[in-house]
Amino acid sequence: MNDTKQSTEDLAILEQLNLDYNHADQASDAKRFSEFLADDFIVQTPGVTRNRDEYLEYIAKPRPFKDLALREAKIRILGDVALIHGRAAYTMIADGVEQEALYTDVYQKREGAWVCVSACAIAPGA
Repeated sequence: MNDTKQSTEDLAILEQLNLDYNHADQASDAKRFSEFLADDFIVQTPGVTRNRDEYLEYIAKPRPFKDLALREAKIRILGDVALIHGRAAYTMIADGVEQEALYTDVYQKREGAWVCVSACAIAPGA
């Protein structure tokens, strides 16, 4: 398989994983997250660092926001690691205020499959 074909396939997989990540976040779908988060996954959001189990527990609870919409995403594949730099918008349920989040997710290809190993989000209220 040549690099171009691999890159195209990897890009399509990563684009779908990014959409799945955002959809699962809005839907409190910890089961879907469990399918693509690495065992050693770490996430950082304002003031909090969580491991995989802590994050799955957090995600399973009702989300404090609605109408999560992906505004942009830039995917960079660096060998067996990929970075997704994204921007999303959402509305806080408590007060109806619209917010915007910036995030960087790090994926690594392990045993032929892309898994999310790290995430960092600047996400007010979320």
